[in-house]
Amino acid sequence: MSMSLYRLRNGNESRWAVRADGEWRELGVTLADLLARPLDQARSAVEAAARVIPGGDALPPVDHQEVWAAGVTYLRSRDGRKEESGHGSLYDDVYDSDRPELFLKSSPWRVVGDGDAVGIRADSGWDVPEAEIGLVLNSAGEIFGYTLGNDMSSRSIEGDNPLYLPQAKIYDRSCALGPAIVPSWAIPPGPFEIGLRILREGKEAYAGTTSTSSMARSFDDLAGWLFRALTFPTGAVLLTGTGVVPDAGFTTQPGDTIEITSPALGTLTNPVITVGKDG
Repeated sequence: MSMSLYRLRNGNESRWAVRADGEWRELGVTLADLLARPLDQARSAVEAAARVIPGGDALPPVDHQEVWAAGVTYLRSRDGRKEESGHGSLYDDVYDSDRPELFLKSSPWRVVGDGDAVGIRADSGWDVPEAEIGLVLNSAGEIFGYTLGNDMSSRSIEGDNPLYLPQAKIYDRSCALGPAIVPSWAIPPGPFEIGLRILREGKEAYAGTTSTSSMARSFDDLAGWLFRALTFPTGAVLLTGTGVVPDAGFTTQPGDTIEITSPALGTLTNPVITVGKDG
C-alpha cells in the first residue's frame, strides 16, 4: 500500500495519520471532516499532510461513521444462506432482485480494529466470520476509500428464522474493520482478491479465497441504494458481502484467530472470544 489512513491512539484520545512512503504524517483533520467534503477536496487534504509524527497503536478506522452491510451479493453467500435456512426461495429472490439486502451492522463505538477480539454469541452454536471489502463513503455517497471488514454472523440464529437477522448480525464485537483505509485514488478500483484463514491452536482450520469480480452487484450500485433515503453527513462504511463461506460442518470457536487478507488492503487479524450469555 503506497498510501493509507490510520486512526492512532493519542493518549486517551486519537488522531488520524497518513502512512505514506514509510512515514507517518499528521492528517490534522478527522475522518468525519474528510467525508463531509467533496472527494477532490478530501484528496487535497490527505495529500497535503506533511508533518512527520511518530507511529502508534492503530484503532478501528472510523470515528462517527455507522457501518452498514449488504447481504447475498455473491452466489456462495446465497447458497450458504439457503443451506442454513428452510426459506431458500427468499434468498433466491434477494439475489435476483434489483433492490439489495442492506442492514445496519454497527454503530461506530462498537467497531473493533486489527488485533482486537471479535465475538461469537454464547447462545449460538454455529458461527462464522464473513470476509468483506468495506466501502468508505463520503456524505455524497462517493467512494472515498476501501478497508477490510469482518461481519461476524450466527448462522444458527438466522437459520432458525430470517427475521432473527439483527440478532445474528448485531451484537458486541460482531464487526471488525481495518487495519486502515486505502484512498480510492491510491489504488485501482478492483476487482479485489479476498482471502480468509481461520487458525486453531496454531494450525489452519479453514482457508478460502474469493474475488469481488464474482459479485452480482457493483460497488456503486450498493452505495446508491444505501443513500436513496438516508443521509450520512459524516459518511458511512458499507460492507459489500462475502463470497467465501465455510461449509456447513464448520463453526468458529473461542480461541481461534481469523485473518482476512487482500493484497491491496493488507491483513485484518482478530482473535475470537465468546460474548453474552446463554439463557
